[in-house]
Amino acid sequence: MKKILAAALLCAALLPAAAQENYQALRFRQPLAYHQYIMRDLHRQTAERDAAFAEATRSRAAMEQYVTGIRERMAVLFGELPPRGPLNARTVATVQGDGFVVEKVIFQSAPGRYVTAHLYRPEKIRGRIPACVEMPGHSAAGKGNGSAQATLMARNGIAVIHVDPLGQGERMQLLDAQGNDLTRGATTEHTLLNAPYVLLGSNLAAQQAFDNSRAVDYLLTRKDIDPERIGCYGFSGGGTMASYLIALDDRIQCACVGLFFSSRLRTLELIGPSDGCQQMPFEGSAHIEGADLVLAMAPRPVIILDGKYDFVDHWGALQGFEDLKKAYTVLGVPEAVSQYYAEDGHATPPDVQEHLIGWFRRWLLQDTAPAVESAPWRGTDMLCTASGQVNLEFPDAQSTMQATLAEMDALAPAREAFCAQDPASVQAGIRQLLGLGGDPAPVQAVSSGSRELRGFTEYRFQLNREGEFPVPVVVRVPENVRPDSGIEVRLCDQGKGSLLSELDRYDAVSDGTILLFADLRGLGESADPVEYNLLKYWNKEYRLAATCLHIGRPLPGQRVMDVLTLLDFCDAQEMLQGRPVRITAEGFCGPVAAHAAVLDARIRKVTLSRSLRTWRSYLENPLQYDMLSNVVPGALRCYDLPDLVRLSGGRISYAD
Repeated sequence: MKKILAAALLCAALLPAAAQENYQALRFRQPLAYHQYIMRDLHRQTAERDAAFAEATRSRAAMEQYVTGIRERMAVLFGELPPRGPLNARTVATVQGDGFVVEKVIFQSAPGRYVTAHLYRPEKIRGRIPACVEMPGHSAAGKGNGSAQATLMARNGIAVIHVDPLGQGERMQLLDAQGNDLTRGATTEHTLLNAPYVLLGSNLAAQQAFDNSRAVDYLLTRKDIDPERIGCYGFSGGGTMASYLIALDDRIQCACVGLFFSSRLRTLELIGPSDGCQQMPFEGSAHIEGADLVLAMAPRPVIILDGKYDFVDHWGALQGFEDLKKAYTVLGVPEAVSQYYAEDGHATPPDVQEHLIGWFRRWLLQDTAPAVESAPWRGTDMLCTASGQVNLEFPDAQSTMQATLAEMDALAPAREAFCAQDPASVQAGIRQLLGLGGDPAPVQAVSSGSRELRGFTEYRFQLNREGEFPVPVVVRVPENVRPDSGIEVRLCDQGKGSLLSELDRYDAVSDGTILLFADLRGLGESADPVEYNLLKYWNKEYRLAATCLHIGRPLPGQRVMDVLTLLDFCDAQEMLQGRPVRITAEGFCGPVAAHAAVLDARIRKVTLSRSLRTWRSYLENPLQYDMLSNVVPGALRCYDLPDLVRLSGGRISYAD
């Protein structure tokens, strides 16, 4: 320790004054460093996926096995979905169109989970006809008062069920008593609804895919629909839902993915994660690329429809389609996959709609004649419910909040059983949920400066650990330190600078305790720049939190590793080793410190403030900021935050 401290004093003169003033401890200033660090994992995962795909192109049998593997991995990502019970479907009214009829349909995808939809069917039906599920884009109106695509389909002999997703249309979940939306729109609502599902081991995209699959169930109850000729399509957010329905439901025989298809890697690099229904946790670690979502359809026919100037990356789409072409060629059906780009942006101009109709006429009607054209159509009085919202309409309707809370309550015995295991088993289970691997590499403490202050000496370090992001640390050793003095680790989601500046402002008197201030990754010195995190996601570090879920390394778990790194640092330094360690943690750092205390007995005491006390509050009220920063996927199947307090044996307490 003395040698390191001497080196720190020598380095102090080399640091600029600004670094001293802002308490910098990292030896570099690069605001994108942490994001680039987590993207390295995604690059590696994508390279592994690309190698496996290249190997699969060697033979038809290998490609068939590759496609089967996609479906198997996607089934895991969907998590546990509700059981398929009675639909209790009914048509509440009909609206006459030009050559078609629109039925206003309501069914239950699960008990109390009402789904509103419009069924467009040709006016004149001869025998059983094909049908498609249409999934809308991210309009708050959902299915709205009419669909140009569904109108075209119906006038060309193909029925369409246009479904309101969770969080859109008549299925908004975050409402006031009068039924008004409490968020800025569908993308915000989807993001807020996603966190509770992730805690339960599922996700919003999976839940929406389940509802769309139940729409297929509904189609198959009808005597006018051919069960062997079912398709699906969607654009923008609907294109995402089409991709997931393809992976979930093998009854889909023909599909179109529009205004969504691209490389996941390129998307996350260029624009970052989208809202909560646009990606599933662990896709990257499961080696699922954008092309794989669609390749789950193979060898059944699928078309990609996009605009050359869309914000959805064009180059990534071209690369992804190359994979689709190779796969379908190896499978012996190169004609069953196609791609068309309009000279347009995020839109569906007439030429895109022409390709859409032509594709489904070809594969569902075996008809290559020119499509019947149709003028735009919008109905009036198109609501399926009198109130305009299912959760206000039906006494037995279950909101997302009620449904997730009921599932959490049902899992209480499972959490009790998990926590009743021996400590080693509990710790192993928690480590797995956090994404922590085996024994980490040794800690290397690199001095980044020091200075003499009134009453204490300050030392700064960058803690390096192979495979982990560096941890910046400021250690303040008081003049009155004693052999029995302890160490207080102070953590704050506002960064260590906020704690240090407050300490300096009040010129506090020391009781001999050694103070250690650190920035956990993604906070303080490595915080993501605000411009990369859209306000509509209600999370100041949404890009980091969502990308970490994608690569299978939840952000809270990575931060727990940082706390363990701090403990190892204390053990390795002569002046710090053997001293009792207590932690005070604020904000995001609270749940992190609680997890660390259960995993490591070296922490004698943890005091939390301004900290989440139970994940149940996210289920009760998803209208909260920064939820994804505190989310551990599937944790509520094993434990809640109060369980950590109990498992700590009294070492964790709350200051407020």
